[in-house]
Amino acid sequence: MDLEGYAKGALRRGVVPRDIERTLSERILETRDIPDESARRIARAVIEEATRTLCEGRQSGVTMGMFGVGSRGSGDFYTHEKIASIIGKTSAVVGSDQLDDSGVVRVGDDSLIVVTVDGMHSRLSDFPFLAGFHVTRASLRDIYVMGARPVALFSDIHLADDGDVSKVFDYTAGVGSVAEVMNVPLVTGSTLRIGGDMVIGDRLTGCVGAVGIAQQNALTARINACEGDVLLMTEGAGGGTITTAALYNGYPEVVQETLNVSFLRACETLIRSDLITKIHAMTDVTNGGIRGDAEEISKTAGVKIVFDEGRMRRLVNPKVLSMLDDLQIDYMGVSIDALLIVAPSELVPAIKDALAGVIRVDEIGAIEEGTGAEVIHNGQRSLIKPKFRESAYTPIKKVIGEQVDEHEFNWMRAQVDTAAADAIDKKQRMVAYLQTGRDPPDIVCS
Repeated sequence: MDLEGYAKGALRRGVVPRDIERTLSERILETRDIPDESARRIARAVIEEATRTLCEGRQSGVTMGMFGVGSRGSGDFYTHEKIASIIGKTSAVVGSDQLDDSGVVRVGDDSLIVVTVDGMHSRLSDFPFLAGFHVTRASLRDIYVMGARPVALFSDIHLADDGDVSKVFDYTAGVGSVAEVMNVPLVTGSTLRIGGDMVIGDRLTGCVGAVGIAQQNALTARINACEGDVLLMTEGAGGGTITTAALYNGYPEVVQETLNVSFLRACETLIRSDLITKIHAMTDVTNGGIRGDAEEISKTAGVKIVFDEGRMRRLVNPKVLSMLDDLQIDYMGVSIDALLIVAPSELVPAIKDALAGVIRVDEIGAIEEGTGAEVIHNGQRSLIKPKFRESAYTPIKKVIGEQVDEHEFNWMRAQVDTAAADAIDKKQRMVAYLQTGRDPPDIVCS
Protein backbone atom coordinates (compact mmCIF):
# COMPACT_ATOMS: atom_id res chain seq x y z
CA MET A 1 0.00 0.00 0.00
CA ASP A 2 1.20 3.50 -0.87
CA LEU A 3 0.85 5.29 2.47
CA GLU A 4 1.83 8.67 1.06
CA GLY A 5 -0.55 8.32 -1.88
CA TYR A 6 -3.42 7.43 0.43
CA ALA A 7 -2.67 10.33 2.78
CA LYS A 8 -2.45 12.89 -0.02
CA GLY A 9 -5.63 11.59 -1.62
CA ALA A 10 -7.47 11.87 1.68
CA LEU A 11 -6.12 15.38 2.30
CA ARG A 12 -7.31 16.48 -1.14
CA ARG A 13 -10.77 15.09 -0.34
CA GLY A 14 -10.85 17.16 2.87
CA VAL A 15 -10.55 14.28 5.34
CA VAL A 16 -9.30 15.55 8.67
CA PRO A 17 -5.80 14.37 9.71
CA ARG A 18 -7.16 12.59 12.82
CA ASP A 19 -9.32 10.30 10.67
CA ILE A 20 -6.49 9.75 8.16
CA GLU A 21 -4.20 8.74 11.02
CA ARG A 22 -6.71 6.20 12.33
CA THR A 23 -7.23 4.56 8.93
CA LEU A 24 -3.53 4.51 8.08
CA SER A 25 -2.72 2.95 11.46
CA GLU A 26 -5.23 0.18 10.77
CA ARG A 27 -3.75 -0.50 7.32
CA ILE A 28 -0.22 -0.64 8.75
CA LEU A 29 -1.27 -3.08 11.46
CA GLU A 30 -2.83 -5.35 8.84
CA THR A 31 0.63 -5.80 7.35
CA ARG A 32 3.03 -5.43 10.27
CA ASP A 33 3.10 -7.03 13.71
CA ILE A 34 4.04 -3.92 15.67
CA PRO A 35 2.54 -2.08 18.68
CA ASP A 36 -0.46 0.17 18.03
CA GLU A 37 1.50 3.24 19.12
CA SER A 38 4.27 2.49 16.61
CA ALA A 39 1.70 2.32 13.81
CA ARG A 40 0.20 5.64 14.90
CA ARG A 41 3.64 7.30 14.97
CA ILE A 42 4.31 6.10 11.44
CA ALA A 43 0.90 7.36 10.31
CA ARG A 44 1.47 10.79 11.87
CA ALA A 45 4.87 11.10 10.16
CA VAL A 46 3.33 10.14 6.82
CA ILE A 47 0.62 12.78 7.18
CA GLU A 48 3.19 15.41 8.19
CA GLU A 49 5.30 14.76 5.09
CA ALA A 50 2.26 14.48 2.82
CA THR A 51 0.92 17.84 4.05
CA ARG A 52 4.22 19.58 3.34
CA THR A 53 4.55 18.20 -0.18
CA LEU A 54 0.92 18.36 -1.32
CA CYS A 55 1.39 19.96 -4.73
CA GLU A 56 -1.52 20.95 -6.93
CA GLY A 57 0.32 21.30 -10.22
CA ARG A 58 -1.50 21.05 -13.53
CA GLN A 59 -2.45 17.47 -14.40
CA SER A 60 -3.99 15.85 -17.45
CA GLY A 61 -6.84 14.14 -15.61
CA VAL A 62 -5.95 10.93 -17.44
CA THR A 63 -4.43 8.08 -15.43
CA MET A 64 -2.10 5.36 -16.67
CA GLY A 65 -4.84 2.76 -16.34
CA MET A 66 -7.48 4.89 -18.09
CA PHE A 67 -5.22 5.40 -21.11
CA GLY A 68 -3.87 1.86 -21.19
CA VAL A 69 -0.25 2.93 -20.71
CA GLY A 70 1.89 -0.18 -20.37
CA SER A 71 -0.91 -2.35 -21.77
CA ARG A 72 0.60 -2.50 -25.26
CA GLY A 73 -2.32 -1.09 -27.19
CA SER A 74 -3.24 2.12 -28.99
CA GLY A 75 -3.17 4.25 -25.82
CA ASP A 76 0.26 2.94 -24.89
CA PHE A 77 1.66 3.50 -28.39
CA TYR A 78 0.25 7.04 -28.48
CA THR A 79 1.89 7.81 -25.14
CA HIS A 80 5.25 6.61 -26.43
CA GLU A 81 4.91 8.87 -29.46
CA LYS A 82 4.38 11.76 -27.07
CA ILE A 83 7.42 10.74 -25.03
CA ALA A 84 9.43 10.82 -28.26
CA SER A 85 8.12 14.32 -29.00
CA ILE A 86 9.32 15.53 -25.59
CA ILE A 87 12.77 14.05 -26.20
CA GLY A 88 12.83 15.68 -29.63
CA LYS A 89 15.27 15.20 -32.47
CA THR A 90 18.69 14.16 -31.26
CA SER A 91 22.04 13.18 -32.75
CA ALA A 92 21.17 9.48 -32.39
CA VAL A 93 21.40 7.26 -35.47
CA VAL A 94 18.21 5.56 -34.28
CA GLY A 95 16.27 7.63 -31.79
CA SER A 96 13.04 7.30 -29.86
CA ASP A 97 11.07 8.84 -32.74
CA GLN A 98 11.61 5.67 -34.81
CA LEU A 99 9.75 3.51 -32.24
CA ASP A 100 12.42 0.83 -32.46
CA ASP A 101 13.48 -1.74 -29.90
CA SER A 102 16.76 0.03 -29.09
CA GLY A 103 18.51 3.34 -29.55
CA VAL A 104 21.71 3.70 -31.56
CA VAL A 105 24.48 6.30 -31.36
CA ARG A 106 27.65 6.62 -33.41
CA VAL A 107 31.11 6.35 -31.86
CA GLY A 108 33.93 7.16 -34.26
CA ASP A 109 33.60 6.66 -37.99
CA ASP A 110 31.94 3.27 -38.26
CA SER A 111 31.21 1.90 -34.79
CA LEU A 112 27.71 2.06 -33.34
CA ILE A 113 26.64 1.66 -29.72
CA VAL A 114 23.20 0.11 -29.23
CA VAL A 115 21.37 0.60 -25.92
CA THR A 116 18.08 -0.73 -24.60
CA VAL A 117 16.22 -1.30 -21.35
CA ASP A 118 13.22 -3.51 -20.54
CA GLY A 119 11.02 -3.58 -17.46
CA MET A 120 10.15 -6.90 -15.82
CA HIS A 121 6.57 -8.09 -16.13
CA SER A 122 4.65 -6.46 -13.29
CA ARG A 123 2.65 -9.62 -12.49
CA LEU A 124 5.77 -11.71 -11.88
CA SER A 125 6.49 -10.00 -8.55
CA ASP A 126 5.85 -13.30 -6.71
CA PHE A 127 8.06 -15.19 -9.17
CA PRO A 128 11.32 -13.20 -9.04
CA PHE A 129 13.52 -15.79 -10.77
CA LEU A 130 11.15 -15.95 -13.75
CA ALA A 131 10.91 -12.14 -13.73
CA GLY A 132 14.68 -11.79 -13.92
CA PHE A 133 15.05 -14.52 -16.54
CA HIS A 134 12.47 -13.12 -18.94
CA VAL A 135 13.39 -9.45 -18.65
CA THR A 136 17.04 -10.26 -19.33
CA ARG A 137 16.12 -12.30 -22.37
CA ALA A 138 13.90 -9.46 -23.57
CA SER A 139 16.69 -6.91 -23.20
CA LEU A 140 19.15 -9.08 -25.15
CA ARG A 141 16.52 -9.64 -27.84
CA ASP A 142 16.21 -5.90 -28.34
CA ILE A 143 19.95 -5.63 -28.90
CA TYR A 144 20.08 -8.58 -31.29
CA VAL A 145 17.19 -7.42 -33.48
CA MET A 146 19.16 -4.27 -34.28
CA GLY A 147 21.85 -6.47 -35.81
CA ALA A 148 24.13 -5.85 -32.81
CA ARG A 149 26.20 -8.04 -30.51
CA PRO A 150 25.41 -7.54 -26.81
CA VAL A 151 28.48 -6.83 -24.68
CA ALA A 152 27.09 -5.89 -21.24
CA LEU A 153 23.98 -6.03 -19.06
CA PHE A 154 22.86 -3.82 -16.17
CA SER A 155 20.05 -4.36 -13.69
CA ASP A 156 17.82 -2.20 -11.54
CA ILE A 157 15.58 -3.78 -8.91
CA HIS A 158 13.08 -2.18 -6.52
CA LEU A 159 11.46 -4.12 -3.68
CA ALA A 160 8.88 -2.68 -1.31
CA ASP A 161 9.72 -2.27 2.39
CA ASP A 162 8.23 -5.58 3.57
CA GLY A 163 9.68 -7.66 0.75
CA ASP A 164 12.00 -10.49 1.73
CA VAL A 165 15.61 -9.89 0.69
CA SER A 166 15.63 -13.34 -0.92
CA LYS A 167 13.54 -11.86 -3.74
CA VAL A 168 16.48 -9.66 -4.73
CA PHE A 169 18.76 -12.68 -4.86
CA ASP A 170 16.25 -14.84 -6.75
CA TYR A 171 15.69 -12.09 -9.33
CA THR A 172 19.44 -11.66 -9.77
CA ALA A 173 19.84 -15.41 -10.26
CA GLY A 174 17.27 -15.27 -13.06
CA VAL A 175 19.18 -12.43 -14.70
CA GLY A 176 22.47 -14.23 -14.22
CA SER A 177 21.31 -17.50 -15.73
CA VAL A 178 20.66 -15.86 -19.10
CA ALA A 179 23.76 -13.68 -18.85
CA GLU A 180 25.99 -16.68 -18.21
CA VAL A 181 24.55 -18.88 -20.95
CA MET A 182 24.82 -16.06 -23.51
CA ASN A 183 28.24 -14.97 -22.22
CA VAL A 184 27.17 -11.36 -21.71
CA PRO A 185 28.40 -10.03 -18.34
CA LEU A 186 26.09 -8.36 -15.83
CA VAL A 187 28.34 -5.45 -14.90
CA THR A 188 26.40 -3.00 -12.74
CA GLY A 189 23.03 -2.15 -11.26
CA SER A 190 20.99 -0.60 -8.48
CA THR A 191 18.90 -1.98 -5.62
CA LEU A 192 16.29 0.23 -3.96
CA ARG A 193 13.03 0.10 -2.06
CA ILE A 194 9.79 1.05 -3.81
CA GLY A 195 8.73 4.33 -2.23
CA GLY A 196 11.25 4.00 0.59
CA ASP A 197 9.44 4.09 3.95
CA MET A 198 6.20 5.23 2.32
CA VAL A 199 5.12 1.95 0.70
CA ILE A 200 4.26 -1.16 2.70
CA GLY A 201 3.95 -4.58 1.13
CA ASP A 202 6.28 -6.86 -0.81
CA ARG A 203 5.79 -5.78 -4.43
CA LEU A 204 8.84 -6.23 -6.68
CA THR A 205 9.65 -4.35 -9.85
CA GLY A 206 12.76 -3.68 -11.87
CA CYS A 207 14.43 -3.60 -15.24
CA VAL A 208 17.39 -4.95 -17.13
CA GLY A 209 19.28 -2.95 -19.72
CA ALA A 210 21.80 -4.04 -22.32
CA VAL A 211 24.54 -2.46 -24.38
CA GLY A 212 25.65 -3.76 -27.76
CA ILE A 213 27.94 -2.89 -30.62
CA ALA A 214 27.11 -2.91 -34.32
CA GLN A 215 28.45 -1.85 -37.68
CA GLN A 216 26.58 0.57 -39.93
CA ASN A 217 26.15 -2.02 -42.69
CA ALA A 218 24.57 -4.50 -40.26
CA LEU A 219 21.96 -2.23 -38.66
CA THR A 220 18.48 -3.77 -38.94
CA ALA A 221 16.21 -0.95 -37.78
CA ARG A 222 12.52 -1.03 -38.74
CA ILE A 223 12.85 2.00 -40.97
CA ASN A 224 14.81 -0.15 -43.46
CA ALA A 225 11.76 -2.29 -44.40
CA CYS A 226 11.16 -1.93 -48.15
CA GLU A 227 8.33 -2.61 -50.58
CA GLY A 228 8.85 -6.08 -52.09
CA ASP A 229 10.54 -7.51 -48.98
CA VAL A 230 9.44 -10.85 -47.56
CA LEU A 231 8.44 -11.41 -43.93
CA LEU A 232 9.77 -14.45 -42.09
CA MET A 233 8.95 -15.42 -38.52
CA THR A 234 10.51 -17.91 -36.12
CA GLU A 235 8.59 -20.03 -33.64
CA GLY A 236 7.29 -18.02 -30.71
CA ALA A 237 6.92 -19.68 -27.32
CA GLY A 238 6.41 -16.52 -25.31
CA GLY A 239 8.23 -14.86 -22.44
CA GLY A 240 7.01 -12.84 -19.48
CA THR A 241 3.53 -12.31 -20.87
CA ILE A 242 2.89 -15.97 -21.72
CA THR A 243 4.41 -17.00 -18.38
CA THR A 244 2.00 -14.65 -16.62
CA ALA A 245 -0.95 -15.96 -18.63
CA ALA A 246 0.01 -19.53 -17.77
CA LEU A 247 0.45 -18.91 -14.05
CA TYR A 248 -2.67 -16.83 -13.47
CA ASN A 249 -4.96 -19.02 -15.58
CA GLY A 250 -3.87 -22.36 -14.13
CA TYR A 251 -1.54 -23.64 -16.90
CA PRO A 252 1.79 -23.87 -15.00
CA GLU A 253 3.08 -26.57 -17.36
CA VAL A 254 3.19 -23.99 -20.18
CA VAL A 255 5.84 -21.96 -18.32
CA GLN A 256 8.43 -24.58 -19.27
CA GLU A 257 7.90 -23.79 -22.96
CA THR A 258 9.14 -20.24 -22.38
CA LEU A 259 12.42 -21.24 -20.73
CA ASN A 260 14.78 -21.19 -23.67
CA VAL A 261 17.23 -18.93 -25.50
CA SER A 262 16.33 -20.07 -29.03
CA PHE A 263 15.55 -16.52 -30.20
CA LEU A 264 18.96 -15.30 -29.05
CA ARG A 265 20.73 -18.26 -30.66
CA ALA A 266 18.92 -17.58 -33.93
CA CYS A 267 20.12 -13.97 -33.97
CA GLU A 268 23.66 -15.04 -33.15
CA THR A 269 23.53 -17.44 -36.08
CA LEU A 270 22.43 -14.71 -38.49
CA ILE A 271 25.22 -12.42 -37.28
CA ARG A 272 27.92 -15.10 -37.56
CA SER A 273 26.78 -16.08 -41.05
CA ASP A 274 27.01 -12.43 -42.20
CA LEU A 275 23.38 -12.63 -43.38
CA ILE A 276 22.75 -9.77 -41.00
CA THR A 277 24.35 -7.35 -43.48
CA LYS A 278 21.76 -8.32 -46.11
CA ILE A 279 18.64 -8.47 -43.90
CA HIS A 280 16.76 -5.16 -43.98
CA ALA A 281 15.01 -5.19 -40.59
CA MET A 282 14.26 -7.35 -37.57
CA THR A 283 12.02 -7.06 -34.54
CA ASP A 284 10.62 -9.24 -31.80
CA VAL A 285 6.88 -9.89 -31.75
CA THR A 286 6.23 -8.45 -28.31
CA ASN A 287 4.55 -5.04 -28.00
CA GLY A 288 0.91 -6.06 -28.08
CA GLY A 289 1.68 -8.91 -30.47
CA ILE A 290 1.85 -8.74 -34.23
CA ARG A 291 -0.96 -6.17 -34.25
CA GLY A 292 1.22 -3.63 -32.47
CA ASP A 293 4.50 -4.45 -34.17
CA ALA A 294 2.97 -4.32 -37.65
CA GLU A 295 1.51 -0.87 -37.06
CA GLU A 296 4.81 0.46 -35.73
CA ILE A 297 6.80 -0.92 -38.69
CA SER A 298 4.25 0.47 -41.13
CA LYS A 299 4.32 3.90 -39.51
CA THR A 300 8.12 4.04 -39.26
CA ALA A 301 8.97 2.68 -42.73
CA GLY A 302 5.93 4.01 -44.62
CA VAL A 303 4.89 0.62 -46.00
CA LYS A 304 2.00 -1.84 -45.83
CA ILE A 305 2.46 -5.12 -43.96
CA VAL A 306 0.55 -8.18 -45.23
CA PHE A 307 0.45 -11.44 -43.23
CA ASP A 308 -0.66 -14.96 -44.09
CA GLU A 309 -2.64 -15.88 -40.98
CA GLY A 310 -2.39 -19.64 -41.45
CA ARG A 311 1.41 -19.65 -41.76
CA MET A 312 1.75 -17.26 -38.83
CA ARG A 313 -0.49 -19.34 -36.57
CA ARG A 314 1.52 -22.50 -37.25
CA LEU A 315 4.64 -20.81 -35.86
CA VAL A 316 3.17 -20.30 -32.39
CA ASN A 317 4.43 -22.97 -30.00
CA PRO A 318 1.71 -25.69 -29.98
CA LYS A 319 1.31 -25.82 -26.19
CA VAL A 320 1.21 -22.04 -25.97
CA LEU A 321 -1.31 -21.81 -28.81
CA SER A 322 -3.49 -24.48 -27.21
CA MET A 323 -3.61 -22.48 -23.98
CA LEU A 324 -4.40 -19.24 -25.80
CA ASP A 325 -7.19 -20.93 -27.76
CA ASP A 326 -8.62 -22.50 -24.60
CA LEU A 327 -8.70 -19.10 -22.92
CA GLN A 328 -9.97 -17.27 -26.04
CA ILE A 329 -6.91 -15.04 -26.14
CA ASP A 330 -6.13 -13.57 -29.57
CA TYR A 331 -2.57 -14.71 -30.32
CA MET A 332 -2.09 -11.80 -32.73
CA GLY A 333 -2.67 -9.32 -29.90
CA VAL A 334 -0.30 -10.75 -27.31
CA SER A 335 3.49 -11.00 -27.05
CA ILE A 336 4.66 -14.37 -28.37
CA ASP A 337 8.36 -13.45 -28.49
CA ALA A 338 8.97 -14.61 -32.05
CA LEU A 339 11.67 -13.14 -34.29
CA LEU A 340 10.27 -11.22 -37.28
CA ILE A 341 12.70 -10.83 -40.18
CA VAL A 342 12.23 -8.44 -43.11
CA ALA A 343 14.48 -9.37 -46.03
CA PRO A 344 14.73 -9.44 -49.84
CA SER A 345 12.99 -12.48 -51.31
CA GLU A 346 16.23 -13.91 -52.74
CA LEU A 347 17.63 -14.16 -49.20
CA VAL A 348 14.87 -16.46 -47.91
CA PRO A 349 16.55 -19.83 -48.74
CA ALA A 350 19.82 -18.78 -47.09
CA ILE A 351 18.01 -17.61 -43.93
CA LYS A 352 16.07 -20.88 -43.69
CA ASP A 353 19.24 -22.91 -44.20
CA ALA A 354 21.12 -20.94 -41.56
CA LEU A 355 18.38 -21.37 -38.95
CA ALA A 356 17.71 -25.04 -39.67
CA GLY A 357 18.26 -26.95 -36.44
CA VAL A 358 18.28 -23.75 -34.41
CA ILE A 359 14.61 -22.73 -34.54
CA ARG A 360 11.57 -23.18 -36.77
CA VAL A 361 11.18 -20.41 -39.34
CA ASP A 362 8.90 -19.78 -42.32
CA GLU A 363 7.61 -17.03 -44.59
CA ILE A 364 4.49 -15.39 -43.22
CA GLY A 365 3.92 -12.40 -45.51
CA ALA A 366 5.32 -9.52 -47.49
CA ILE A 367 5.83 -5.76 -47.60
CA GLU A 368 3.68 -3.83 -50.07
CA GLU A 369 3.17 -0.23 -51.10
CA GLY A 370 0.78 1.63 -48.84
CA THR A 371 0.20 1.93 -45.11
CA GLY A 372 -1.21 -0.13 -42.28
CA ALA A 373 -1.38 -3.90 -41.90
CA GLU A 374 -3.58 -6.63 -43.35
CA VAL A 375 -3.99 -10.34 -42.72
CA ILE A 376 -5.03 -12.94 -45.29
CA HIS A 377 -7.38 -15.58 -43.89
CA ASN A 378 -9.14 -18.11 -46.13
CA GLY A 379 -8.19 -16.02 -49.15
CA GLN A 380 -9.77 -12.85 -47.75
CA ARG A 381 -7.87 -9.75 -46.69
CA SER A 382 -8.82 -7.78 -43.60
CA LEU A 383 -7.23 -4.92 -41.70
CA ILE A 384 -5.55 -5.60 -38.38
CA LYS A 385 -4.92 -2.84 -35.86
CA PRO A 386 -3.87 -2.74 -32.23
CA LYS A 387 -6.71 -2.83 -29.75
CA PHE A 388 -6.86 -0.21 -27.02
CA ARG A 389 -5.13 -2.76 -24.78
CA GLU A 390 -3.32 -5.96 -25.68
CA SER A 391 -5.30 -9.22 -25.70
CA ALA A 392 -6.66 -9.78 -22.18
CA TYR A 393 -4.55 -12.67 -20.88
CA THR A 394 -5.33 -12.74 -17.14
CA PRO A 395 -8.68 -12.83 -15.33
CA ILE A 396 -8.41 -9.22 -14.18
CA LYS A 397 -7.47 -8.06 -17.68
CA LYS A 398 -10.60 -9.73 -19.03
CA VAL A 399 -12.68 -7.77 -16.51
CA ILE A 400 -11.01 -4.48 -17.51
CA GLY A 401 -11.37 -5.27 -21.23
CA GLU A 402 -9.50 -4.50 -24.43
CA GLN A 403 -11.53 -1.69 -26.00
CA VAL A 404 -12.48 1.88 -25.18
CA ASP A 405 -15.26 4.22 -26.26
CA GLU A 406 -14.02 6.31 -29.19
CA HIS A 407 -15.39 9.57 -27.78
CA GLU A 408 -13.67 8.89 -24.44
CA PHE A 409 -10.41 8.01 -26.20
CA ASN A 410 -10.47 11.25 -28.21
CA TRP A 411 -11.03 13.26 -25.03
CA MET A 412 -8.17 11.49 -23.26
CA ARG A 413 -5.89 11.95 -26.26
CA ALA A 414 -6.53 15.72 -26.24
CA GLN A 415 -5.69 15.87 -22.53
CA VAL A 416 -2.51 13.87 -23.12
CA ASP A 417 -1.55 16.22 -25.97
CA THR A 418 -1.83 19.18 -23.62
CA ALA A 419 0.19 17.48 -20.90
CA ALA A 420 2.95 16.63 -23.40
CA ALA A 421 3.00 20.20 -24.69
CA ASP A 422 3.32 21.47 -21.10
CA ALA A 423 6.26 19.10 -20.53
CA ILE A 424 7.99 20.33 -23.70
CA ASP A 425 7.55 23.92 -22.55
CA LYS A 426 8.97 23.09 -19.11
CA LYS A 427 11.93 21.32 -20.70
CA GLN A 428 12.65 24.29 -22.98
CA ARG A 429 12.52 26.74 -20.08
CA MET A 430 14.88 24.60 -18.03
CA VAL A 431 17.31 24.26 -20.95
CA ALA A 432 17.30 28.04 -21.39
CA TYR A 433 17.96 28.52 -17.66
CA LEU A 434 20.84 26.01 -17.63
CA GLN A 435 22.41 27.71 -20.64
CA THR A 436 22.01 31.30 -19.49
CA GLY A 437 21.44 31.23 -15.72
CA ARG A 438 18.52 33.66 -16.17
CA ASP A 439 14.77 33.32 -15.45
CA PRO A 440 14.74 30.14 -13.34
CA PRO A 441 11.52 28.21 -14.08
CA ASP A 442 9.11 27.30 -11.29
CA ILE A 443 9.08 23.52 -11.61
CA VAL A 444 8.42 22.25 -8.08
CA CYS A 445 4.63 22.26 -8.23
CA SER A 446 3.96 23.48 -11.74
